[in-house]
Amino acid sequence: MSQPTDPRSIPPGCPAHAPGFNPQLYGPDFAVDPEAYYAHLRKQGPSAPVDIAPGVEVELVTSYDAALHILQNPATFPRDSRRWNALNEGRVPADSPALPMMAWRRNALFADGADHAKLRQAVTAALATVDERALIRQTQASADYLISGFSSDRDGRAELMAEYAGPLPLLVFSHLFGCPPDIGDRVITGISGIFEGIAGADEVLGQALAELISLKHRRPGDDLTTELIRQHMLLTSEQHEADEAVLQQLVTLLSGGTAPLSAAIGTSAALYLGEDWPTGLPVEDAVSQALWSYAPIANYAGHYPSVDIELGGRTVRAGDPVLISFAAANTDPRLTEHRAQLNSKAHLAFGAGPHACPAKDPALLIAVTAVECLLNRLPDLELDEPFSALSWVPSPWSRALSALPVGFAPRSVPAAPIPYEPAAPAVSQPTPGLNPPAYEPVASVSTGVEVEGELDQGKKRKGGLFSRFVAWTRGE
Repeated sequence: MSQPTDPRSIPPGCPAHAPGFNPQLYGPDFAVDPEAYYAHLRKQGPSAPVDIAPGVEVELVTSYDAALHILQNPATFPRDSRRWNALNEGRVPADSPALPMMAWRRNALFADGADHAKLRQAVTAALATVDERALIRQTQASADYLISGFSSDRDGRAELMAEYAGPLPLLVFSHLFGCPPDIGDRVITGISGIFEGIAGADEVLGQALAELISLKHRRPGDDLTTELIRQHMLLTSEQHEADEAVLQQLVTLLSGGTAPLSAAIGTSAALYLGEDWPTGLPVEDAVSQALWSYAPIANYAGHYPSVDIELGGRTVRAGDPVLISFAAANTDPRLTEHRAQLNSKAHLAFGAGPHACPAKDPALLIAVTAVECLLNRLPDLELDEPFSALSWVPSPWSRALSALPVGFAPRSVPAAPIPYEPAAPAVSQPTPGLNPPAYEPVASVSTGVEVEGELDQGKKRKGGLFSRFVAWTRGE
């Protein structure tokens, strides 16, 4: 292979001429300039082999048209990772960071056909019960709480990823799932720890969600957890099976919703405040630009072909993983030329086809509301450094700012617009099929530890993020 004339077409330090070389989509070099990697990969066709983690090779699709075709054809490109050749043959390291992202779980994300249709219907039916006005109010309350923590009594400096964009979706989701303060604290600790690579975080999350499911059987509420239980008990008469499915669905909603939403909020705010943002354009345009150019879920959506397939003249074996680069597809030069004629929502940041994100509308609502609240509460907010100088998290899976330092004139933020009432029962009497009188405590799928009765031990664990938020909304 001849050396390209454009130095950006080969990543820094990439020996692209070496036989069998696969670019590594992890580490600081990739994070600094992923577009350079994508430009190099595009020279090989609509897809190319890459290492997504040490010792883990995948076929990465960088073409918008090819990505859309794969996402819309689940019969040829199923999502069930139990087909994964290298994993089944013992060639994936047991401690690989790819496993938490790609290993099979019993939820809609990894299901196909009729099983996928049932699991997805349970999620979409539950999400349909979300009140948009209540969601806006809850996002505003979460925003006010977080802004109040850094807007006064200091020198007018904040780091918005850690102090705002990161925790805000966790607060909103804890409310949507109907968490009491203690469980909400541990849900936040668990999901945050998973994305930070903290040992034992998945067990913390699994135990907290198992307790939440047990609680909702005894005390149903007007929340997503109760509705997911209701939907899954319509699918099976086996309660343990339904509860396990609900737990895995909650894990998917949390992992697929919180971190990408944090990234979208941070990037959108940075774009809006950046040196190149045109005056007068609304926040919605900044969110759209973030989704197009900085897709929060950058490389994901594993597919495992049912037969050997041809991708741009290359043969990919049945069962070898094919991942979609949403980031590269959205910035495909062949697509960019026609962006002006495309629907503003034609990006693939939320996927496409039968596995497209079912929570797209609530996610957009939260992101826009969060950025608007930030700008309204702190109208003189400014970036500490140019947008082009901001640093990014070195992850192959996501595109998120590692830090967003800002300055502003210190001020006090008013009290929350609405109080938060966690785990309020939606019904006063047991619901047939949902609240059985002889209910056995559910076991955590992650830990196998049984959940105790009325969460008495929760009184011993106070002071986490969600507990402090609930206390603040009550004026305590």
